[in-house]
Amino acid sequence: RGGRFGDVERKKDLIIRGGFNIYPRDVEEVLSRHPAVAEAAVIGVPSERMGEEVKAFVVTRAPVEAETLLAYCRESLANYKTPGEIEFISVLPRNAVGKIDKKELRRQHVH
Repeated sequence: RGGRFGDVERKKDLIIRGGFNIYPRDVEEVLSRHPAVAEAAVIGVPSERMGEEVKAFVVTRAPVEAETLLAYCRESLANYKTPGEIEFISVLPRNAVGKIDKKELRRQHVH
């Protein structure tokens, strides 16, 4: 599954941080493996210094500190892929077909 549409979707969501390409799915998969995380979505947000910064929106199933999740990410991801910011939210927005609505997450992002 995925095919050409999946490739287009991946390119659209691609984050370019300091010249490095980051696929949000890679970061989301690592965050989702943490036992306290129910769901995670990752987007790129504007950064004067880096071009884009990695921001994760996380829905938890148990209390956890952002720093704990960042340390967990650093164990499995290159430093440049580790989120610069984690925002805890109660539910991830979804579009009409039930997929996580990253456009809405970008709208919700506050600097």
